[in-house]
Amino acid sequence: MTDAATSPFDDIRRLITTMPGPDEAAVEAVRLRERQLTKPAGSLGRLEWLVEWLAAWQGKAPPTVDRPLVCVFAGSHGVTAKGVSAYPSDVNRQMLENFAAGGAAINQICASLGLGFKVFDLALDMPTNDITEREAMDERSCVATMAFGMEAIAGGTDLLAIGEMGIGNTTVAAAIYAALYGGPAEHWVGRGTGVDDEGFRRKVAAVEAAIARHREHLNDPLETLSRLGGREVAAMAGAILAARLQKIPVVLDGYVATAAAAILHAIHPSTIDHCVAGHLSAEGAHQDVLARLGKIPLLALGMRLGEGSGAALAVGLIKSAAAIHRDMATFAQAGVSERLA
Repeated sequence: MTDAATSPFDDIRRLITTMPGPDEAAVEAVRLRERQLTKPAGSLGRLEWLVEWLAAWQGKAPPTVDRPLVCVFAGSHGVTAKGVSAYPSDVNRQMLENFAAGGAAINQICASLGLGFKVFDLALDMPTNDITEREAMDERSCVATMAFGMEAIAGGTDLLAIGEMGIGNTTVAAAIYAALYGGPAEHWVGRGTGVDDEGFRRKVAAVEAAIARHREHLNDPLETLSRLGGREVAAMAGAILAARLQKIPVVLDGYVATAAAAILHAIHPSTIDHCVAGHLSAEGAHQDVLARLGKIPLLALGMRLGEGSGAALAVGLIKSAAAIHRDMATFAQAGVSERLA
């Protein structure tokens, strides 16, 4: 570990202290318009809350979802050598090519919903170190990868959905959760891409070994990220931070994407106030994690695909909420009588 006095993580910590808060004036403007729309108050449930959330973190009313973007970060992991996945690491490169060819599920979701889509290759041919044997990344590499993730939104967007792809990354996510929250490894480990019972036992053993090896260095969330995480987790954490600074709300995908948010939440809970959980994954203890983060998922479809798929579907829901708020007639416009006092 780098000397704490000169830690590369100091810049990340300073950045977090400069993050803007919610725009309460924009929220109040949304609430004022909501009271005038042709519907009973509160009848659209969480769709109304979503519009307030958008306005708070975009800093404008009405909020927009005109340029939604799905970013998928792809990384590879040395821990796959321990037999923790049902698929070989060759799948990483093959899936990246599938994304480029438009053949993946996420391509179809984005096309059907009119979402922008970007994929980021995080040195796929250079796996991170095996976390059961040494730190996944050194601190400088971790910070550099976070900085790379911060550039993901350089082209501009008004709503960011983050996802990932990487054989072995549910293992590193489980290790991160075990480090942050404690408890037996079995609680945090899931079936990932569909490992059998033997594969599951290897996965649990890998998480246990990683926690045991790095135990003395897991009090700092950012060091937990560098020691147990992957490049895609670090990049997603960077993207979340950059979005906050640029007033862009964020939709989190599943178990692995939420691990990036959990790292930031462990630094300070308010760091992810501009994030919503797109869906409840069927992987691992995702529901437990979301409860700890104070996030109620928008969708619960039993998915565990990754690649931003659940977050992208949730963006479609958010687009609808914003459109209702923007285009629905008011009582005065429609000539509809308002509720009696």
